[in-house]
Amino acid sequence: MDTSRDPRLNLARWVPDELPPAGQWRALVRLAAAVRQVIDILSDTEASEADLDAAAEQVERVAAELGELPRGRRLWGFAETATSDSPKAMFDNSPIIGMANPVAPPLRLRVENGRVVGTAIYGQAYEGPPGHLHGGWVAASFDEVLGMAQTLSGKPGMTGTLTVRYRSPTPLHQEVRFEGWIERVEGRKIFTRGTLHAGGTLCAEAEGIFVSVDWERFRSLADRRAATS
Repeated sequence: MDTSRDPRLNLARWVPDELPPAGQWRALVRLAAAVRQVIDILSDTEASEADLDAAAEQVERVAAELGELPRGRRLWGFAETATSDSPKAMFDNSPIIGMANPVAPPLRLRVENGRVVGTAIYGQAYEGPPGHLHGGWVAASFDEVLGMAQTLSGKPGMTGTLTVRYRSPTPLHQEVRFEGWIERVEGRKIFTRGTLHAGGTLCAEAEGIFVSVDWERFRSLADRRAATS
């Protein structure tokens, strides 16, 4: 690993996109992108039986080779935005926004004028209704968007309740836009709201209540994860 340029070595000062991934981290993000592309192709392929069998043999060989290599990668940063104390933490492990997680679409988040803005293009692998995004992915994406929004309160917590109202099917293969913001804070509860649009069409709205959790609770969860990996 190129330790001279790897931002993971000092996460307290790391800013997303400040530096391109380097060393082992760069290779991990590259591999995740390749796997993501395979997932997308598989969801819409008309390849022949012979071609699919040949591809399966190659993937099985790669999986076997990777399975022989060291496991137990260190948990860098956070796997979700809600449990961080900053929208500029590292979220590469997230199944929603993580660049090193091939399951992630990924959803891109940023903070603008005190609100969280998210954009994504969901491919065929995330289909629910024909040609449209599965409602479960809408809900999961809102959880991430509102999770980042509530960190702006300075008292981040975990999701207590999430309510999603589906207004119109969310299309695949075109950019959609999420917005999330804090409505109010009452004691340990952080109330948030958000919207999802495709162009000028409102696709869904959401409300989330997050409950502030002591940092020792987060630490204990991380320690438990490390002990079982």
